[in-house]
Amino acid sequence: MDTFIEKLRRAGRANDSLLCVGLDPDPDLIPSGVALDVFNRSIIDATKDLVCAFKPNLAFYEQYGIEGLKALDSTMAAIPDEIPVIGDAKRGDLGNTAAAYAKALFETWEFDAATVNPYLGRDSIEPFLEYNWKGVFVLCRTSNPGSADLQSLNMLDNKGDTLPLYQRVALMADSLNSRANVGLVVGATQPQELKWVRERCPTMPLLIPGIGAQGGDVATTVRNGVDASGEMAVINSSRAITYASGGGDFAEAARAAAIRARDLMRDARPQTQM
Repeated sequence: MDTFIEKLRRAGRANDSLLCVGLDPDPDLIPSGVALDVFNRSIIDATKDLVCAFKPNLAFYEQYGIEGLKALDSTMAAIPDEIPVIGDAKRGDLGNTAAAYAKALFETWEFDAATVNPYLGRDSIEPFLEYNWKGVFVLCRTSNPGSADLQSLNMLDNKGDTLPLYQRVALMADSLNSRANVGLVVGATQPQELKWVRERCPTMPLLIPGIGAQGGDVATTVRNGVDASGEMAVINSSRAITYASGGGDFAEAARAAAIRARDLMRDARPQTQM
């Protein structure tokens, strides 16, 4: 059985890509008259040779109720087996609840990786890590403007050392990585924090939102986010690609936007790498 990391490396190399396309169906942005599942299939078909991963955000499906979950099911079926899928759920809870979330994401939906919230501590993450062939992306330094409210707060440990909370999270994630299936979510809008995380966690996969609509710089993100081999940066773009056009040419426009993003990332890789 392939691990998430193996699948990610293979897809990234086959498509020469660090690009992850977010599949977030917004009812206010989907072109008029286009069904949700048709929209997603069209985006997938238009970009599947340009990406290293796809990332559905579950909230955009749950908002539709049962019909949205059916659309998520058909979306999963439309993604080629060789492309890893990251379930962006940001789950985090205790004990049996965390175990049930992990089972839902990894067994029922069969995501290759998922995002988790570390606020409840390491025991809320461990049930996900037991699926050692799956990827577990821990929220670390997110791309939203309010992330500094908590993530930048200095924390004093029992040794008297002070570090920002996001750095504590990165160190905790590193300590949990005995199965080599832990990654971190770090926003492209936080370039210096991204650089610190990559230097401290040199081999982890990093899921990096925040380019495109949120304004993160692509070249800086690539330089600060890739590992020594020029890989392991999963750079996500959602709205800038999927809603590149609001008309009948939405799939063609998405492909053109994905090509631009993929090529910008490829050109920014260190010249000694791939």
